[in-house]
Amino acid sequence: MDFESVAVIGLGYIGLPTAAILATHGVQVLGVDVNAEVVETVNQGRIHIVEPELEAVVSGVTSSGRLRAVCQPEPAAAFIIAVPTPFTDGHAPDVSYIEKAAQSIAPHLRSGVLVILESTSPVGTTERLSRWLAEARPDLHFPHQFGEAADVNVVYCPERVLPGHILHELVYNDRIIGGITPRCAQRAASLYGAFLKGQSFLTNSRTAEMAKLSENAFRDVNIALANELAEIADSFDINPWEVIDLANRHPRVNILQPGPGVGGHCIAVDPWFLVHGAPAQARIIRVAREINDAKPRQVVSKVKQHSARFTAPVIACLGLAYKADIDDLRESPAVEIVRELAAERAGTLLVVEPHVKELPFALQDLSDVKLVDLGEACAKADIILLLVNHRQFKAVDRRLLMEKIVIDTRGVWR
Repeated sequence: MDFESVAVIGLGYIGLPTAAILATHGVQVLGVDVNAEVVETVNQGRIHIVEPELEAVVSGVTSSGRLRAVCQPEPAAAFIIAVPTPFTDGHAPDVSYIEKAAQSIAPHLRSGVLVILESTSPVGTTERLSRWLAEARPDLHFPHQFGEAADVNVVYCPERVLPGHILHELVYNDRIIGGITPRCAQRAASLYGAFLKGQSFLTNSRTAEMAKLSENAFRDVNIALANELAEIADSFDINPWEVIDLANRHPRVNILQPGPGVGGHCIAVDPWFLVHGAPAQARIIRVAREINDAKPRQVVSKVKQHSARFTAPVIACLGLAYKADIDDLRESPAVEIVRELAAERAGTLLVVEPHVKELPFALQDLSDVKLVDLGEACAKADIILLLVNHRQFKAVDRRLLMEKIVIDTRGVWR
């Protein structure tokens, strides 16, 4: 491998594990993040996110000098961009973080440098990245202009990992590597070859971008089907989880699980990139997004129907993360549900989230919302609303649920 040094731009849920894995395989890694607290935390060998085994790895590579965190990029043989790609209020993709990352690394580019975009992005973003870099560095040749004769290689290689299993999946999952030119892809494959035990599939950048969006759209559509089936089952007074379990006994059926909505930085966001880019064609994808986005409102309505029985209802809301056993609250339907219940004054809200130490910013100014432990919440609540299937909630003593109204959006206590 001809990459002795790599700069990772963005030390979040993807960037930090990627930086740590590269450093454990002999690469000198510079981790870059605009948040000074994140930089300080990493340099102390600690982490600011919840991910099993990651802190031990970060501690080892920082103490050995293989990983160093800074707030501004420095020269490197390769740059990996792993920054957020949210959407605007109108569901239009926001790639401004990628553009800012491009501006920050441009002064440090030289002939032979490799630039990899890992952020989930709309189709065509990698080519835009190449153009942004070219505008900042007209003295260099880029692949969208000069093809294989480019000085700088630009590639799209989407992350494909599951929170809670990131270190394993970074190494063993297959990777899609989309170069603006074939040589771009080949050089990126050489870099990932430093640690990757899965296969590398080389293609062009646009195909790689759409493949990543297709993965998340598939899961979103499947979840929308599960949520719609759950609504139908409820209308017939049938247990939807039993229906889905039985349907999945068919050898060619694999329906996912219904829930209170879809969250996280991928599935709740990325399908909108396809809808925005091809609105006339992305019909099923749009409807699936609308179905899943409507679920939190349906949960709020159900809670309010039950809370009307009480003069001063106390509602225990179990879970804030967007999925089980992690601390990630991005786009979490649980947070949205708690916020809406508070806004509509549905009752006193006792929130249990074992993976955070304080309420998220969106809930901190709400007087009727309090973060408590599971025992207190179950003891005081009139209504118990299960929003996240954390292991701690699965193991709850069922006697704590007696004489309570239980709304289980995850099928944990069915």
